[in-house]
Parts: sequence; C-alpha cells; structure tokens
Amino acid sequence: MNKDFNIKSLIRPNVAKMQPYSSARDEFKDFSSEMIFLDANENPFETNVNRYPDPQQRHLKSILSKHKNIPTDQILLGNGSDEVLDLIFRAFCEPAKDNIITLPPTYGMYGVLADLNNIENREVLLDADFQPDLDKISSTADTRTKLLFICSPNNPTGNLIALDRILKQLKTFHGLIVIDEAYIDFANEESWISKLRKFPNLIVTQTLSKAYGLAGIRVGICYASAEIISVLNKIKPPYNINKLTQETAIEQLQNTERMYREISLLKTEKDTLLKALVEIDFVKKVYPSDANFILLKVDNAERRYTQLLAKGIVVRNRSLQPFCENTLRITIGTPFENKKLIITLKEMQQ
Repeated sequence: MNKDFNIKSLIRPNVAKMQPYSSARDEFKDFSSEMIFLDANENPFETNVNRYPDPQQRHLKSILSKHKNIPTDQILLGNGSDEVLDLIFRAFCEPAKDNIITLPPTYGMYGVLADLNNIENREVLLDADFQPDLDKISSTADTRTKLLFICSPNNPTGNLIALDRILKQLKTFHGLIVIDEAYIDFANEESWISKLRKFPNLIVTQTLSKAYGLAGIRVGICYASAEIISVLNKIKPPYNINKLTQETAIEQLQNTERMYREISLLKTEKDTLLKALVEIDFVKKVYPSDANFILLKVDNAERRYTQLLAKGIVVRNRSLQPFCENTLRITIGTPFENKKLIITLKEMQQ
C-alpha cells in the first residue's frame, strides 16, 4: 500500500467545492413502485422510453457487483470507457497546470483527452519488450503528475503489463494509476479489481464493448474506491446511460454463457491464426498476445494493408506508433473470417 497517498490532495479544488446537480430521479429513487410521476416534466404517454432512466443504473450495477464481487458504491458507468476516462481527467487534473504520464505505444485516447482538457502528456516509451521503464517513469513524474495510464493487455501490442512493475508503481506513485483492462477477459490473468481494497490509488476501467459484444451500446465501467467513485459521480452527466442501453446490458449480463463460449472460440482461433501467420513469408514478426487481436510486423505495412483492403478485409496499420514501424493489428474474427484472412495472406505471397 502507498502510505503517502491522499485522495483529497488530488481532487481539483473547484470539484471538491462544487455541489452536484440533483435530477428528479436522484431525488425519487424507488423505480419499482407504481407511482404517478409528475416531477420531471416528461411526456406522460407510454412509449417505453418516455421516462428518464435511472441516473445511477442501480439494477445494472447490482448485476456487475455480483459478477465482479465488488460493492456497487465502487462502480461508475460511462457512455463508453472514453467518458469514464474524461471524467477522471476533469475530476483530478487542473488545466494548464497538471500533467499525466502515458506509456506509448498505447491507446491513443489518453493523449487526445489530455489535449482536450489542456493537460500536459508526458510520454515514457515502453521498453523493447513493451514493458514500462520504471526508472524513467520515476524521473518524469513530479508534484503535478496526477495520473499514470497503464493499458493491460496493451493496445496495440496485445501483451499484459508485468505484475511486479505495476505493483511497484502502486506502492510508489503519488498520483492515481489508471489500469485500462478493455481486453482483460481474453487474458489468463486475473483483473486488478481484486487489488482495489489494498491500493486506494488504483482505478480499473473495463468495457462491455469487447468480450461482451456490446460495442454498439457504449458502456464503460470504472472500478475504484468509494471515495474516488463519489468524486466522479459529482461531475458525471445525470442521465449518461440511457434506458435502452441499460436494458440491453442487463439482458446480456444475466446470461454470460454465450460470452464465455465465444471467448473460448476466439482463443482457439487466435492460436490457429498465430500458427498460420508465422508461415507467411512477408510476416517478419508476430508479437505475443493476451488480447483478441494480434500485432505483426510485415515487410511493408502500407502495401499489405492496401492489398487486404482490396480483398475486402479491413485491418489497422499501426506503423505510426513508437516501435511499431511496418506493423498491422489484426482482430480475431469468426472462423469463416479468419479462414478467409489466412487464404488471402497466402495468396499475397505469390
């Protein structure tokens, strides 16, 4: 545990002083009772969506609480993980004064959100094994460093960040450490959620977009201490998760058997694809992956990307990322899609 950590010292002064907006549905919380609602200036005629949704998403959070074995007051939901990340910036980073640390190559929205919120982004490149350089992180941080972003499994490299390196940061870093676990369901390691009780400076973000197959409804999840969640709740929009989104998420979370079958199939398909990729002559390196995608180095990424596109296959060229020159990131598709990809890659050798 980081004994020097004090959450109150990290909150922006204006956020600490502000009073959150109280919506009609915050004031009356009993959604199960048959009541005549004349409090929120809604259209009274039933359309299934004529009423405002639960601003605290209580039913959805209760299901997540059981799944993750974490209290509901340690859960915040956002309109995608990007909203969750933006709320973290706005709660703890003072514009034009504070800074954050990111570890490229990594998810690009950390830097975009830093620019949006006028926060300096201090980049500390991962090492040759795509692991954090602890000494450089330490020398880069100062008293105005509020956040350290760690994506694990990392995007676009696909690897988990070493447990011992994260633990050392949790014990020594004076700001908040945000571990982005968008792809954790595809990894064989447990989530950092299990460490929240031990490390009050830890924030874990997850999503329903990947393993749960719900990218279209945009649900991001933040797990943190009750103190951190209460701060984020003060500044979140009152109805940021709409009713249809909540209903769809609840339905999916109540039956996760399909999800687990799909994860198992995707892992098998990834192994099949990995074996095929090493036999393609223009593939120079295939990086280890703990996610549902594979990063590979090729002879000419732009050429190979264009060739695949002409065959109706869309991948991502990640060549502009540090240490990722001439790399393509390929998501694991269905068995049919992966088979077509392999056939196409073999034809491209000729």
